[in-house]
Amino acid sequence: MTELPRGVRLGVDVGQVRVGVSRSDPHGVLATPLVTLAREQNPRSDMVPSDVAELAALVAEHEAVEVVVGLPVNLAGKHGPAAEHVKAYARLLAGVISPVPVTLTDERMSTVVASRRLAERGVRGKKQRAVVDQAAAVEILQSWLDAQRRRTP
Repeated sequence: MTELPRGVRLGVDVGQVRVGVSRSDPHGVLATPLVTLAREQNPRSDMVPSDVAELAALVAEHEAVEVVVGLPVNLAGKHGPAAEHVKAYARLLAGVISPVPVTLTDERMSTVVASRRLAERGVRGKKQRAVVDQAAAVEILQSWLDAQRRRTP
């Protein structure tokens, strides 16, 4: 097994209205919820959207060594409009936080899995909507961390 370079990683679930953010421990073992950011709906083209600026501040605050963004690939493995939207968001973020790398990872079903896990814990309705984006970001980052640990040199 290969070992990940030490450092905190942030997981990001990009939605149309909100951005869920999670973080890992410095050893890259466990992802935990961090925050949900509101998406700036009509940002000026000459300005960095407030949610991207907030995300960049979190990267600095947590001294993140990498940001892992969930890419919503459809069940057939294709990149639809949602994936193109996320790729554009990731490019914008990468430009703002450079040289910290932004990695895209397949996040099929992360929100569905997160919603199911929250429901199993009795979190439903408005309470679930408030945290489902963070929970999806945890699913994205934890899956990515687990996949990195399974890789062999």
